[in-house]
Amino acid sequence: MPDLRDQSAARPYDALLLLSFGGPEGPDDVVPFLENVTRGRGIPRERLKEVGQHYFGFGGVSPINEQNRELLAALRADFAENGLDLPVYWGNRNWAPYLTDTLRDMVRDGHRRIAVLATSAYASYSGCRQYRENLADSLAALEAEGLDRPRVDKLRHYFNHPGFVEPMIDGVTAALAALPADVREKAHLVFTTHSIPTAAADTSGPAGDHTDDGSGGAYVKQHLDVARVIADRVAQETGTAHPWQLVYQSRSGAPHIPWLEPDICDHLEAAHADGVPAAVMVPIGFVSDHMEVLYDLDTEAAAKAAGLGLPVVRSATVGADPRFAAAVRELVLERAARERGERPEECWVGTLGQSHDLCPVGCCPARAPRPAAAGADSPYA
Repeated sequence: MPDLRDQSAARPYDALLLLSFGGPEGPDDVVPFLENVTRGRGIPRERLKEVGQHYFGFGGVSPINEQNRELLAALRADFAENGLDLPVYWGNRNWAPYLTDTLRDMVRDGHRRIAVLATSAYASYSGCRQYRENLADSLAALEAEGLDRPRVDKLRHYFNHPGFVEPMIDGVTAALAALPADVREKAHLVFTTHSIPTAAADTSGPAGDHTDDGSGGAYVKQHLDVARVIADRVAQETGTAHPWQLVYQSRSGAPHIPWLEPDICDHLEAAHADGVPAAVMVPIGFVSDHMEVLYDLDTEAAAKAAGLGLPVVRSATVGADPRFAAAVRELVLERAARERGERPEECWVGTLGQSHDLCPVGCCPARAPRPAAAGADSPYA
């Protein structure tokens, strides 16, 4: 890596944008937020009120914005501590601070070459290309306002960066220690991530990136690789190998459309029927404890397990862990070095290697073609 005390180490970048999903911060925000999320789908407002009950149960507040504020503070502190003079901004796709507003502020502050960290670590349409489409929309809006268009470069997928994986390993070992001693050694690890349509899973990654073992495209393959790394490291550190499986949660699509399975609650029921004495739910697909974690795991799945009499605990997400903040710094410096024509040391764990910087043509295709920034097919390169 470049010398972290070198003020020029981030060239050509002059700012970092933390780009996230967004969430409501009060009861009055819930339905307008869901209207933003589902724009163009024609979902009735009454149906959105029903969907919003998950948020109303938590006072109408999603924890994601506060968690992003904590990550923003952690990034700024890490950069300052390591002598990296790079301002960090924050924008959301679906709620304030909105992406377009943040990019407008960045342009008015004089920034023209911006690195972008999305709070989604894996390859998929909803986890990557849709962020790039939103970036393209915002850049077009700035152009329409007569503002200079900045260059935005989305940082690579970091699902297998040690700074993302190591905190999850610690979270699993801590969760195992919280189980009753008489079931701890035979507990199963249940790695969980957001379910997506199987068609989207199959086409995730460059040109589908299909595997020979039938596991699907990049989305599934990346999660399986991370789960295997964590399970192996936990076995090394605890002296016990725990059976594990990748499962899915938070399905939101029409019933007739196939989505990735098994669902977490179905899996817990099947595991209990098979005599599994305890389980640790490991949300590897999520950067922080936002609503899908708090409701779908801590509320719904936990209630299912309690009804079965199955002891479960949930391991921590990465959140604002200092190791993750350091990983983001490394991702910025790594990409900056390559943009300068240098060859930084690669940094990854598992078997898949380091992800691409520039999404190739056909990567995680949309249902209908739309402009997307920060890719080989981008009109905003």
